[in-house]
Amino acid sequence: MTYHPPSRETTQEKSFVENGNGVSMVAKKPAKKTAAKKPAAKKSTAKKPAAKKPAAPKKAASAKSVTKKTVSSKKSAPAKKVVAKKAPAKRVVAKKVVAKKAPAKKVVAKKVVAKKVAPKVDPKKAAAAKKAAELAKKVAAEKKAKEVAAQREKAAKAKAAADAARAKAKAAADAARAKAKAAADLARAKAKAAAEEKKAREKILAQQKKEQELAKKKADAEKALIAKQKAAEKEAERLAKEAEKQAELERKAAEKEAARLAKEAEKQAELARKAAEKKAKALEKPVIVKLPPQDGITPTKDFDLKFLQAQREILHSERISLVGQASRLEDEANALIADAEMGDVQFDDEGGEGDTMVVERERDLTLSASARHIVEQIDLSLESIKVGEYGYSEHSGKPIPRERLKAIPWTTELVEERVGTFGRR
Repeated sequence: MTYHPPSRETTQEKSFVENGNGVSMVAKKPAKKTAAKKPAAKKSTAKKPAAKKPAAPKKAASAKSVTKKTVSSKKSAPAKKVVAKKAPAKRVVAKKVVAKKAPAKKVVAKKVVAKKVAPKVDPKKAAAAKKAAELAKKVAAEKKAKEVAAQREKAAKAKAAADAARAKAKAAADAARAKAKAAADLARAKAKAAAEEKKAREKILAQQKKEQELAKKKADAEKALIAKQKAAEKEAERLAKEAEKQAELERKAAEKEAARLAKEAEKQAELARKAAEKKAKALEKPVIVKLPPQDGITPTKDFDLKFLQAQREILHSERISLVGQASRLEDEANALIADAEMGDVQFDDEGGEGDTMVVERERDLTLSASARHIVEQIDLSLESIKVGEYGYSEHSGKPIPRERLKAIPWTTELVEERVGTFGRR
């Protein structure tokens, strides 16, 4: 089997592929690649011996079938494109070309079929398609131009309407501004007239107010003078009353002080008398059994050292408290006298502060004297603890119960003696 190169007409054929805008020519590069891929067919034919000629028709038939399959497989892609885009008749043309050339050249038919990738396109149909595409393009351009023109016309109408609306709004705004300006001018004129009228009224009112103020000042001056005279008279009366009250207070204080001194003198005399009686009765009283003194305390048969120490502590504590109380009460009484001398207290008919102060002062002095008297009794009790006579009745010499001594540490008599009014507690 010999190889015959393809003719110039076959190698120069071109396939036409239709696109959306027209027809374009495609070079046959895929055909050359297919020819380069066929050396396997040459080797297989060369290996078989030439003696087997009867099998040639079968090979030819198989070659034809292979050629058809190859053509169909090679043309499947372009054929699909043509069917999708234009006419299915192109497949038939490709098949006719293959059928005519296949019997003449077996080997060449393979090469030719391998190189023909795309079928021929009818120039008339291509031209018609191109013309139709151009016409469609022109129609689309005209339609687009009409749409643009319609949009421009619509925009022009909208602009004209907007201009008219703006002009109308401007005219309305100008009219409103003019009206507002006129109203403002009128309001300003009215306000100016009202302000001038108000100013005139205020001037008249100010003049009247000034005259009223002058009259009021004159009346106030007269009232102040009268009030001052009354105040001076009242102050003179108050000073006279205070002087009288102070003299009365001083007189009462002197009398009270004299009475206090007399009471103290009587008390001292009573104490001296009682002391003398106590000494006189001491000879008749039972003898107190005294123990050796310890820590400034002389314990006895009835009262041990521990009890006497506790009583001494209580007596010292009570003495400190009572001395402070007496001093405070005396200071308050003296402060009341000082306040009266300074004139801080009103001693007129409207307030009874003078009498109240006198009562308070007398109460403070009485409480202070009572506290001082208890302090004296505490001092006597402390002295009796030292000498071993604490806890015994000054009347009968009998021992006082410890419960009574704890309740009243400075007592010097029994309960029955107190009830019988023998003397002090």
